[in-house]
Amino acid sequence: MLFAVSLPFLNEIVALFLVSVVIAYICYKIKLVPIAGFLIAGVIIGPNALALVQDIELVDMLAEIGIILLLFTIGIEFSLEKLARIRNAILVGGGFQVIFTIATVVGILLLFQVDYKIAIYTGCLVALSSTAIILGLLSEQGKTDTPVGRLSLAVLIFQDLAIIAMVLLVPILSGQSDSISDVFWVLGKAIALIALVVFSARKIVPWILEKVAQTRRQELFLLTVMAICFGTAALTNLAEVSLALGAFLAGLVVSESHYSDHALSEILPLKTIFNAVFFVSVGMLLDLQFVLDNPLLLLGVAFGILLLKFIISSASILVLGYPVRVAAATGLVLAQIGEFSFVLERAGRAAGLTPGGFGEVGSQTFIAVSVLLMLLTPLMLKVSPNVGELLSKTPLRKLGSNREDSTDEVQSTDLEDHVILVGYGPAGRNLAKVFSETGIPFVVIEMNPQSVNEMRKNGIKAIYGDASRTHILEHAGVYKAKLCVVVINEPRVTPRIIKLANYLNPTIQVIARTRYMSEAEQLKQAGAHQVVPAEMETTVRLFSNVLKSYMISEEEIEQHIRDLRKEDYQIIRGSIQEAHLMVLQGLDEEGLHTRAVVVREGSFAAGKSLSELMLRNRYQITVLTVHRGENNFGNPAGEFTLKPGDRLIMVGLADRFAEAAEIFREQDMPEELRES
Repeated sequence: MLFAVSLPFLNEIVALFLVSVVIAYICYKIKLVPIAGFLIAGVIIGPNALALVQDIELVDMLAEIGIILLLFTIGIEFSLEKLARIRNAILVGGGFQVIFTIATVVGILLLFQVDYKIAIYTGCLVALSSTAIILGLLSEQGKTDTPVGRLSLAVLIFQDLAIIAMVLLVPILSGQSDSISDVFWVLGKAIALIALVVFSARKIVPWILEKVAQTRRQELFLLTVMAICFGTAALTNLAEVSLALGAFLAGLVVSESHYSDHALSEILPLKTIFNAVFFVSVGMLLDLQFVLDNPLLLLGVAFGILLLKFIISSASILVLGYPVRVAAATGLVLAQIGEFSFVLERAGRAAGLTPGGFGEVGSQTFIAVSVLLMLLTPLMLKVSPNVGELLSKTPLRKLGSNREDSTDEVQSTDLEDHVILVGYGPAGRNLAKVFSETGIPFVVIEMNPQSVNEMRKNGIKAIYGDASRTHILEHAGVYKAKLCVVVINEPRVTPRIIKLANYLNPTIQVIARTRYMSEAEQLKQAGAHQVVPAEMETTVRLFSNVLKSYMISEEEIEQHIRDLRKEDYQIIRGSIQEAHLMVLQGLDEEGLHTRAVVVREGSFAAGKSLSELMLRNRYQITVLTVHRGENNFGNPAGEFTLKPGDRLIMVGLADRFAEAAEIFREQDMPEELRES
């Protein structure tokens, strides 16, 4: 006889995820950010609507896991080196924005006789912006490395660091810890934990991850990362310090390892799942009847917060010496309330604090306004350049400078016009040697930890990770890359890498190696521009194709091909003999700045004239030639209309190609490329 095991929360979990999927899908179709879908799903299934989920404690427990994973991933992305490199932009820009926002909110609330402790708590809620939404949208549009993207990141970094201190302040502001000795005791434990974490980050965790990575077992690596995450959080909990601080410190520990990017790419799907639950739990707190009864109040508060944050955030960028155009665009991008405000609100609610000290009315107003501003964020990002341009034509332009980019502290150190080399086997090693000797910039993505360590010792830029993951390609600078060369022997993974690279950067050229001629057509269909079977002279073909893209003369290439063959560098099914050093002279600078892109069906460029795309005026990109079938159109006029399948040869700077990528990118990411 079989006995069925009953899960008391099964129906509620099914309802939670089922409604979340449906609503998130609808939001995807109407171009709303996924977080908006999760918030709306929470409203629908919550106790104030359909009441499909009765056990709020269950959702809260899952949401706490989401908070831990959210802060853990933030910690991984904030390496100590990265924080040091952009410290001025973080401390000055971010510090100005947070401190003056809190001070302004406190000043306004004190006029209404609100207690100063509650006013400070409310100011902290308003000061924070949405890291998840802003960075997600910037990444999707290839704008993370623009001045607005870099400055937004700097301010968000300070905010995300500030949340740790804000959470520690909650017991003090709520009156649960009035004694100065209690405050110093908590701070002392936090400092001791930070010291322990820094020691572990330098000495212990990298060694552990190194040993685990050498097993080449993905499941073991993921379990180890999860153990570090929750183990550190548990340690801080035992010390009666914030779980949020523990999760962030755990991420910071992992960030100091060579395997941090791979760890982040592995944990992102888990973070997405539990973060969805977190935002659903927030949505469940919203009372729809309150929204319907108080529309003018909510709109007025939302407009006031948007205006306040826009002005202060813009001013924080002006302080750094940027022009009004850049400052205003960045300020508008940051003018919403973020997910960490919900984390702080939950901590305050547990301690008896409410926004503005208005009890349930204050909580409902905060939640509704936050949701509304989050929903408006994509629109604010879209119109931010226009707002910046408009204000730059007013007398306000005198407040800024003519400086277009930051100092060396916030300037990106990423490569540009470079080659992403996927794989460091025999063919990959030979290609890396060719690139090094010819002065072609490149970065290698490899899953063998020994090879990664070897490359780093030899001064080669190397990333440990899976190139079929979006995060890994982004870390390799895919948006500014000129070429992606795939030389791994994994037929099931290679097509995905090709498709993903083409989607993220439509101007990139992809060259792939395959073992057999029979596999070449599949890779061509996946989007590879050139496929070299290993049954041919793989290395010769690969590096000659790459050098042609950099405008190395045919005579030089042919001479080196002859030299290779004289030395009997013959590829037989992927094996290769050690190559002599090859030094090519006369690398043409123009070769670094040319790109070829195919107009894809469904892209914005399809059916548009060159004048409508404004490539030259907006992006400083010049179209040299358009190839259409057997016909070539040199120096096409502005009225030339592009058709799907046209191949454009263009010249411009790498950051401009990154900004223009959205013109040539397919409007929707193919389902098979989605990671969550």
